[in-house]
Amino acid sequence: MSLFAHLVLDVPVKQSYTYAIPSDMEPFVHVGIRVVVPFGKREMTGYVIEVVPRFEATYPIREIKRVIDKESLYGEASVKLAYWMARFYLCSQGEALSMMVPGGRRDSSTPALAVEDDATIARVANLSVDQSRAIETILEARHPMYYLYGITGSGKSEVFLRCAEAMIAQGKAVIYLVPEITLTHQLARQVTTRFENKVAILHSALTPSQRLSQWKRIRSGEVLFAIGARSAVFAPFENLGMIIIDEEHENSYKSGNTPRYHARQVAQQRCKDEKALLVMGSATPSLEAWSMMKKGQVTALRLDTRVGGGVPPQVTVVDMVGEKHTLSKKLLEEMQRVLGRKKQVILFLNRRGYSYFFHCKSCGYDMQCPHCSVSLTFHHGSNDMVCHYCGYRGKPIQVCPECHSLDVGYSGFGTEMVEQEVSQFFPKATIRRLDTDSAKDKKHMQGVLDQFRKGEVDILLGTQMVAKGLNFPGVELVGIVLADSGMNIPDFRSQERTFSLLMQVSGRAGRYDDQGQVIIQTFHPDNSAVVHARLREVDAFFDQELAMREETGFPPHTRLINLVVRGRNKEKVIQQANRLEELLEASIASMPGEGAAEVLCNCECPLEKIASNWRHHVLVMGPGPSAAHSVVAHVLEHYTAPSGIYVEVDIDPLQML
Repeated sequence: MSLFAHLVLDVPVKQSYTYAIPSDMEPFVHVGIRVVVPFGKREMTGYVIEVVPRFEATYPIREIKRVIDKESLYGEASVKLAYWMARFYLCSQGEALSMMVPGGRRDSSTPALAVEDDATIARVANLSVDQSRAIETILEARHPMYYLYGITGSGKSEVFLRCAEAMIAQGKAVIYLVPEITLTHQLARQVTTRFENKVAILHSALTPSQRLSQWKRIRSGEVLFAIGARSAVFAPFENLGMIIIDEEHENSYKSGNTPRYHARQVAQQRCKDEKALLVMGSATPSLEAWSMMKKGQVTALRLDTRVGGGVPPQVTVVDMVGEKHTLSKKLLEEMQRVLGRKKQVILFLNRRGYSYFFHCKSCGYDMQCPHCSVSLTFHHGSNDMVCHYCGYRGKPIQVCPECHSLDVGYSGFGTEMVEQEVSQFFPKATIRRLDTDSAKDKKHMQGVLDQFRKGEVDILLGTQMVAKGLNFPGVELVGIVLADSGMNIPDFRSQERTFSLLMQVSGRAGRYDDQGQVIIQTFHPDNSAVVHARLREVDAFFDQELAMREETGFPPHTRLINLVVRGRNKEKVIQQANRLEELLEASIASMPGEGAAEVLCNCECPLEKIASNWRHHVLVMGPGPSAAHSVVAHVLEHYTAPSGIYVEVDIDPLQML
């Protein structure tokens, strides 16, 4: 009697496929195994989701070619989660499952992490009253979800780790999510000693084979603790006790590829299915989490005191109108004073490169990427104009191609340009830059952070990666070079992002004493995000922002779904966007009644062209969680994109560019 395998493939088709299992392979094929199967004229990797003793078919059934894995990589819980993701994120179950499971073919050892003697690594002996109360409340587990909401430096990590220890002592597994690879390294150093190396580390810098090796350690039960960025939420633990999401507000928890999942939503579903606790934390919660706390769906636990001593830094806002340099007189004076005391400075700028656009001062010509509708950024080190979207590189121009003027130059500024200015003002200081360009070499990045931690670097200049979670005792001054860079983006979340970033960066100063200072440079000193950040009024800002979103009908009070239509033929893209809009309007009309969804817009994306692809988006909004979802799901079930056109589905988009 032959056996048959139902399996799913990494294709955007919402069905499973059935293949016959050759008799010699029968002992090796079961749920959780990857196999190679013929599919059309090619061979593909299939993910087995069920094995059945009989299958009636009116067509010839093809056989599995070969088995990839010796033991299963995932179980019924992962299959169930992939099915939920397929329904919620409107993708196929195969796309969801293939994204969860590492793609390696063989095990490969993970590079060892150097463990250092560092104040942050040791287990804290004395907990604050707030910390003790939070640990006690979480471990009582009277509610399914908790949120540690407290100022930076209030000891959230210690609460997370104590709760993890308690879970592991009960034989239950813990997943600890952090938003950045730099934080993965820092946290991994802390916990490797604390959990006697019984830790699996999952992050993007691992090769697929190294990732597979860690995955198998989890599957075998060898470890009960996994740390990693977004995709670690899929770690295949059998007996899951808790998922921890540190810095929950971070955008990097949202995937940029299909399926465009959010780790918080996946964690909520996993914890619900597997009866585990979800514990989140941040000094600046996402507005979605804030709304859930307000409604009582998540239990808020406050941490209001800094455990390392230290007091919140003094925050000064500098109006940049009339300033002659990138760094204001006030910031330069304070840098001089702090460096004179042999203390350290962090300068934060949300732009990498030398300047962020190159234009003609006579006619206004702007040097743009030939493949994307964005300005090119000048990189001084390589003397290149670079597109930060598709990677295109070209040389700067000497003459304007439009009006032939020689009066061409740069506007704006990036980390490279600020680095040059800082070097001129402080020639004797040791300066290091940390941005996406300089961090491509992971050893270089780790080296810079270690040097800064040891006090060998005076001034650290960086983009977002210096804003998050990094803990340096010697830092007394943080300068935010331009707070405005995120304010002008055409996105309803820009205020929330600006505020969170200002608060997070501010938290790097004065962690261990009362000398901490933050200087925010801005051309908009009266902007509410800047005003509330200066006064550290987190509750007031979020309450105001929540009320404003309710008034304007934006999330978290409503659900948004963004359908991005892209392709190389502009007319075809516009035609298909219009077709989708017609289908959506017809579907909405067929579902009358209160709380109906609506099509908000059908227009070109703010970045209309990326990598030679034209992009239009159709934005659908619904008053409740299901109205917009039902309409879009119904339309996509009956719509097939023509050749050369791709439709990207983004449920609850975090950005609309």
